[in-house]
Amino acid sequence: MYDYMLGGKDNFAVDRLALDQLAELVPEAVPLARANRAFLQRAVRYVAADGVRQFLDLGSGLPTQGSAHEVAPEARVVYVDHDPVVAAHSRALLENSGRAVFVEADLLDADEVLDRAGALLDLTEPVGVLLVSILHFIPDAAGSQDAVAALRERLAPGSHLVISHATTRARAEDGERARTPSRGPSSGGADRTPSEIRAFFGDFPLEPPGLVQATDWRPDRPKLVGDWSLPSSLMAGIARKPA
Repeated sequence: MYDYMLGGKDNFAVDRLALDQLAELVPEAVPLARANRAFLQRAVRYVAADGVRQFLDLGSGLPTQGSAHEVAPEARVVYVDHDPVVAAHSRALLENSGRAVFVEADLLDADEVLDRAGALLDLTEPVGVLLVSILHFIPDAAGSQDAVAALRERLAPGSHLVISHATTRARAEDGERARTPSRGPSSGGADRTPSEIRAFFGDFPLEPPGLVQATDWRPDRPKLVGDWSLPSSLMAGIARKPA
């Protein structure tokens, strides 16, 4: 479905039907998906420009439509997802890529993910870790904070942590007062405030402009009068592990 939202061809008729029906009910779904993918692409370019030549994309889904290995073709990329159907299709898509592989694993098991990713990545060197539009599907009770903390601990200095996280506009604008736990963007997910999202970065300092709306994170061009504004909040940021 995500591939279809991004204008791709690696999807089934049932995906297209479901997404067309979803878009009628939630008109912002497709613009949000495209804003999220645009942020991922800007983030990969930014991290690569800082000298990072390897990426770990957690909860990646299908690596299509401008994924990390296409944005940074000289980098080594490991995609991770726990869906066996995604795994089968991803391995076929990446068969001839040379510098990108797919690992079927659960991002909540940080040690297993990093141990298996280490077959392609040099974990003694900086890595760009992508947690793009995935953490809002995982509540704190499932161990999301602990898993990300374990990832941070094992990353080499100079590594970058890239996160985008959906939340409601009310939580984004009045988050410090809206502390009551609530259901998230999907059943069983987590609607976190900006400070709760910021906690995933731990003590890593945020790169400018900090944690902001995804469309405001180093946009490719200035906003123009009449630009469509996302009706929901998609927060995004990048932090760098200090020496």
